[in-house]
Amino acid sequence: MNTRRRKVVSLGSLILVLLAGISLLAAAKPPAANVARGAYLVKSGGCGDCHTPFKMGPNGPVPDLALNLAGHPANLVMPPVPKLPEGPWMTVVSATNTAWAGPWGVSFTANLTLDKDTGMGAWTEKNFLDTIREGRVMGKGRPLLPPMPVVPMQNLTDSDLKAIFAYLKTIPAIGNRVPEPVSPKGMEEK
Repeated sequence: MNTRRRKVVSLGSLILVLLAGISLLAAAKPPAANVARGAYLVKSGGCGDCHTPFKMGPNGPVPDLALNLAGHPANLVMPPVPKLPEGPWMTVVSATNTAWAGPWGVSFTANLTLDKDTGMGAWTEKNFLDTIREGRVMGKGRPLLPPMPVVPMQNLTDSDLKAIFAYLKTIPAIGNRVPEPVSPKGMEEK
């Protein structure tokens, strides 16, 4: 009787371990519909218009998909910012559409790929939601800078933001360390 009981307990334990493993795998992989919704939101929201560098094609600028959502190219050293326009014109934008200068200083679009060192690979869903909801990196760091459409992004539902994050987690990692922003004072010193 004791042997039979051990076998039942062992079999039950094995089944529990297998079920726990299956549920962990299911939890780690977001549903395909959620990823598809995130892809739709990222593409229709124009995230790649700034987070994917442009390169010159035969008919004008085109996204450089080799750097899809990798932000400002690390190997592109920017010259000093030209004098900012006055009046209603207030920004200067790089040809790659990844560096923006204005009254806030110079901002460079972030690497949204899975690279753990230079992108969002180490971010959690909570980090992403806090960043958008608070308008600050990780919810408490430096402010998100133009051209990031913070207010429209803050109007998205948590479900939409989670879908965006799920989609971003499917983008291949690209090692691309984006420069830190330059303050208006730092702009003047260059």
